[in-house]
This record gives sequence, C-alpha cells and structure tokens, in this order.
Amino acid sequence: MIIQVKKGICTGSVLIPSSKSDGQRSILAAALNRGVTRMKNIGSSADELAMLENIKCLGASVKQISDVETEIRGVQNFPDRCELNAGESGLGVRLITSVCAAHEGIFEITGEGSLLTRPQDFFENHLTKMGVRVQSSQGYLPISIQGKLTGGELEIDGSASSQFLSGLLMALPLAEKDSVLKAQSLKSIPYVQMTLNTLAKFGIEIEQENYEVFRIKGKQNYDCHGYSVESDWSSAGYWLVASALGHPVCIQGLSMESSQADIALLKALENANCRITHDVSGITIDGQERKPFQFDATHCPDLFPALVVLAAFCEGKTEILGVHRLKNKESDRGVVLQKEFGKLGLSIDLDGDRMTIHGGVKLKTAKTYSHNDHRIAMCLAIAGTFIEEGIEISGAEAVKKSYPSFWDHLEELTKE
Repeated sequence: MIIQVKKGICTGSVLIPSSKSDGQRSILAAALNRGVTRMKNIGSSADELAMLENIKCLGASVKQISDVETEIRGVQNFPDRCELNAGESGLGVRLITSVCAAHEGIFEITGEGSLLTRPQDFFENHLTKMGVRVQSSQGYLPISIQGKLTGGELEIDGSASSQFLSGLLMALPLAEKDSVLKAQSLKSIPYVQMTLNTLAKFGIEIEQENYEVFRIKGKQNYDCHGYSVESDWSSAGYWLVASALGHPVCIQGLSMESSQADIALLKALENANCRITHDVSGITIDGQERKPFQFDATHCPDLFPALVVLAAFCEGKTEILGVHRLKNKESDRGVVLQKEFGKLGLSIDLDGDRMTIHGGVKLKTAKTYSHNDHRIAMCLAIAGTFIEEGIEISGAEAVKKSYPSFWDHLEELTKE
C-alpha cells in the first residue's frame, strides 16, 4: 500500500486508540481468570486481535457486548495440544509462551513477518531450568513447548528485552512452587511495571526489590471482574510531536498518571523547550521556542521515531541515547531511520548507543519505505506534512499493527 502525504495543516482533535501493550497483557490475564472479565476499550490493532484469537484457541470465550465492551470468559482447562500464532507481536509470543509453559500440554507457537527473524532462544535457555521441554528452530520461531513449569529460582539477563520477564511474571504465579526471579541489567522498566499493575488488578501478588529481585508465590488465582485498557502513549507520540511542530491538534484520551513507558515523551518535549498544556479537552503542545535536546530513550525505545521527527525541526544538534534497543524491532530502527530520513535530506549519525540528528535543514520530497514497521510509517507521515511537495510512503499498511485508524485520522485532521 502506497500513501501520498501532502503538505498541510492538521487541525482538530484526535482520540488516541487503546494501548496494544496494555491490551495484550490484560486480554491474556482475562483468559487466565476462570470467571468472566468485562473488558473495556480493547483495540483493533493486529497484535490485540492475534492475542484474542490465541486465547480462543486455548479455550477462552470472547463475546462483544458493545462497541467498547468485551466479555471474556477464561479458560477452564488448557488443551492437551494447541497451535498458536502471535502474528508479528514480540510481546505476544513472549507472554503466551511462558503462560502456556505453566500448563500441561504441548503447545506449538509461531509468528509472522519480522517476528520470525527475531531471536527467541530465551525460552530454551531459561524455561528448561524449570522443567519445561523446549524445542525451537535454532533459537527462532516456530517453537514447541511442553510444560509444566515448576517454579523455583531463576536468573535472567534483562538487557535485550523486558518482555521475557513480563511473560514469566504472568506465568510463575500459576506454578506449584514459589519463585524468585533475579533480573540483571533490566531495560524498559516501565513496561515491567505495567505488567505488575495489570497483575495486581487481577489479584496476583508479586513483591519486587528495585526491579532486580521478584518474589512470586505459587498457586495463585487470577480474578478480575472489570478492566479498562488505557489509551496508547506510543501512538499519541506522533500527534504530540505534530502539535509541538505547529499543527493545532488536541490529543485526547490519555492518562497523565499512566505507567506506560512512552509518557516519557513529555519529558523529551520539556527538554526541547516545548510548553505542555493539559486540561479537560486534552493535551496540546506549544513548540514555538523549541530547541535541540538531549534525551535517554533506553527505557522507552519506541519513542525514537517520533523524537527523530521532533529533532528534524529543531535548529541544531539533538542527541538521543539507547540505540542498542532498536535492532530487534519490526525493523532495525536506527539504521532505517537514518536511511529513510536521509532520503529527505536529514543527516543522522549513529555512534554506538548514541543517535545524533542534525536538525533545522529544509526537508525535501522523496519516495520512502516503512520497512513494514508501523512506527516508521507514522513518523514519516508527520514529517511529510511539513515538506513542500509532500512524500510517498510505501508499505503504509504497516500501521495496522498498532494504529489501524492512523491514515483515517490523518485525513480527517487535514481536511480543509
């Protein structure tokens, strides 16, 4: 799918879709509740839809009550054998693999697209230490697991992704024995806190010490009657940056008390000397006096694409740390951002863990490619609204992974 983005002013209000991160966690948690959970605001992202299909395969029932409310009746007994597909969701495969490992049975788990090229050897390296049989395709999907997870003590390296830890935090409360997890060099700590928050709402108790030691009682039961999925700060980032760059857009639906990692964008905007206004109508950003900034995105790497757009229109040199977190995403985002924005005339240097953006140049029109990465497509789109002859984006359908209505929202906001 090819989209032509024209230069124009975005004006109006945009209601941000639900968080696919919060959605996937809570959908799976609802499946582990043997009773009924009334879920509000489950989104239509590909990742959430994949999780809904997987819990149905495991035996949960899903009933749409209204446009905003879904009833999930949890799995009563996990099947003896089941085939599951996480789509392109790295979080999905890491959560559901660990949760399936906590149950007897044989589970074949695969994925699609770039997920097939992302390493999953964590499961062989760690689940096997807790009594689970694991067979992968040389560390990649598809993977076969046969439980049952026993619990106990385990040390993991959290430097690559916190998602493996989140999977274990969801699974180990179901084990027969109590468990102690020790995490070294943990990254994306806010996402771990999101998992802990979701688990707490489902009645699961976990004690943690400085996000390094997690003490988990076994034989716990998931129990929650109602859950509302938060709006997504990751998706909001593109509109918040658009607002900072001069589009009169009001961003609606966000919680200022959210534990989502990407609420840190507000700090980056402050670093760039932008003024943030939040009231009952939503959030707007005044970036008239913006300047180059420094920001550490190690714990919120999904912000990189939006931050690059912001930096492109700040006169001077912006530095963002955390580049090592970008390699195993839907694309190698550091390299892809450098390549695609390079086509627009923006110079981006990659030096170890540091990205330097040389902003303030006049961007030019070009044919760009999303590399099948939803966040690349969306950040290019916002940049395109400021380029005299606009830009072309191929692979634009990638937005369905997290924000299927993005192109509709862009069209609505740019109507004359």
